[in-house]
Amino acid sequence: MLHIVGIQKTLGTWTSCGHVHLQRFFSHGTKTLYQSIDAPQSKFFLPLLKPMLPPNTFQGKVAFVTGGGTGLGKAMTTFLSSLGAQCVIASRNIDVLKATAEEISSKTGNKVHAIRCDIRDPDMVHNTVLELIKVAGHPDVVINNAAGNFVSPSERLSPNAWKTITDIVLNGTAYVTLEIGKQLIKAQKGAAFLAITTVYAESGSGFVMPSSSAKSGVEAMNKSLAAEWGRYGMRFNIIQPGPIKTKGAFSRLDPTGRFEKEMIERIPCGRLGTMEELANLATFLCSDYASWINGAVIRFDGGEEVFLSGEFNSLKKVTKEEWDIMEGLIRKTKGS
Repeated sequence: MLHIVGIQKTLGTWTSCGHVHLQRFFSHGTKTLYQSIDAPQSKFFLPLLKPMLPPNTFQGKVAFVTGGGTGLGKAMTTFLSSLGAQCVIASRNIDVLKATAEEISSKTGNKVHAIRCDIRDPDMVHNTVLELIKVAGHPDVVINNAAGNFVSPSERLSPNAWKTITDIVLNGTAYVTLEIGKQLIKAQKGAAFLAITTVYAESGSGFVMPSSSAKSGVEAMNKSLAAEWGRYGMRFNIIQPGPIKTKGAFSRLDPTGRFEKEMIERIPCGRLGTMEELANLATFLCSDYASWINGAVIRFDGGEEVFLSGEFNSLKKVTKEEWDIMEGLIRKTKGS
């Protein structure tokens, strides 16, 4: 999920609950911009939408998820709760949080707590962590999912625009991680941390420069702590989601709908990802099944990054007839 200020979700991701082979109607507000159908090869890559781990994988464990009220955060919380975890979700909009907590609890039968927190405020983060420990106990799972983003030419960015995104993405993640980490060290308790970043955190990307910079900082932070805090029983891993469609994301990162169809064309698997697939990967990385995975960065994008990186990958558009002509010309070439 990609986000803008006030939408506490994930950067670099587009999220969707859509099903393969069903026609999708991508819209901006109430206006349908166009209809999109997955590429033919998507039939080989059908998404499995149910939790893959055993039902009681997180029984007796506590999970804390920032940006847990909507989108990917909600999906991950739903899976964690269905697998037995007592979940605590946090974001700035307490009404949305409470509604989500009640919805998930009614589905899974496990209690979900909602705590209002603006992660940009270190004092509020401190109080949130104390409340988390009070109502549920020290967390076994911590997912830093809250984020903010919008597209803009960098020359149009104001200092406040830069500060807003970096305060949420980088500083907020640091405040949450350090506050919880210190409490865990004091209690001599381990935990699995997971950060949701974006595929362009490594490469950088034009027009989302603040989030790209902040997310790369989040990755460096988590890899640093993976090396340093393993001695305290903590693991730190990272997921870089590619195009997964979430409510509200496209209206901010693709407000005209111009680039939606182009995305599927550059994904070798021929479709967007689903929130359930991301939730399955997240729950695995936070489970004891992944107890020897630490400091890992998992790209989750249907092959988009490798397609964009390859110098000649655009040749997939060349037809068989055109290849016949090109092969003939190549064969006639003599010498170097």
